[in-house]
Amino acid sequence: MNPAIVCVIPCYNEEAAIGKVVTDLRATLPEAVIYVYDNASTDDTVAEALKAGAIVRHEPRKGKGNVIRRAFADIEADALLIIDGDDTYDASRARELVDLLFEGPYDQVVGARREIVETAYRAGHAVGNRVLTGTVRSLFGNDVSDMLSGYRVFSRRYVKSFPALSREFETETEMTVHALSLRLPTAEMEVDFKDRPAGSVSKLRTYRDGWRILKLILGLARRQRPSQFHAVIAALLTLVSLVLGLPLVTEFVRTGTVPRLPTAVLAAAIMIIAVLVLMVGYILESFMHMRQEQARLAHLRYPAPARGADFVPELLRDTAGGS
Repeated sequence: MNPAIVCVIPCYNEEAAIGKVVTDLRATLPEAVIYVYDNASTDDTVAEALKAGAIVRHEPRKGKGNVIRRAFADIEADALLIIDGDDTYDASRARELVDLLFEGPYDQVVGARREIVETAYRAGHAVGNRVLTGTVRSLFGNDVSDMLSGYRVFSRRYVKSFPALSREFETETEMTVHALSLRLPTAEMEVDFKDRPAGSVSKLRTYRDGWRILKLILGLARRQRPSQFHAVIAALLTLVSLVLGLPLVTEFVRTGTVPRLPTAVLAAAIMIIAVLVLMVGYILESFMHMRQEQARLAHLRYPAPARGADFVPELLRDTAGGS
């Protein structure tokens, strides 16, 4: 039996590009079911998507993260591909990404963007992507070089274990950290990245959305790496306590008196708080491991990506051959 392959295209006012994206996907993945998730568009996006042969569904709550949460909940597929509807990604590479997912098998294949024209990235986007990706790599691991790519393929077990809590463009960051925190098998493939077609306008707001992504990264660091996060805070508090308290200790050793009692009390209180913060971090680390175990078990409820009978586990092959 052939695997079920589904393409999901989140869209908001992409009438100039959506028809070509659907057509290109249909050409390279004729067996795939293509869904366009309209995110409250006010132009002819829906009409163009229907004309190109896509199935249109609607998500009225604004934000790409809301679309992804809806699609991941609604759709059952062995391989689920997402791609932006602005025709900036090379949709003709979809077959290669899907094939790589099954051949791994991997839980996530990321289309790492290769800029083929100098204007493909808006001003500041390339630098912001490198900074944010570098931050995630340093905190969670080095498996992904383009954290913000919107061109990805997922296994069924990835999709059904992904909580999808983000609302807007920070959803790609959440996807990346989910794979890194559970150490899910991930691969990358370079894909061309080009300008939007005439009439298509980017919805990404450089500073606002960059700040939202950075806040998400810090929040994920607090939740996924609580001992390290709280250790940094405890270290800062300890430093403040030492700066305030060491001169008093020196003075006490030299004269036997404490000249500034309120400062001494403050330094001692800050040191106690630092110890408490560190302890809270270690307690939260235990809860985090419990959450990871639950997420891992949810992930393991589903089989690895496979192309029907072609991927028979080696143990079963050996058993079948010996009987």
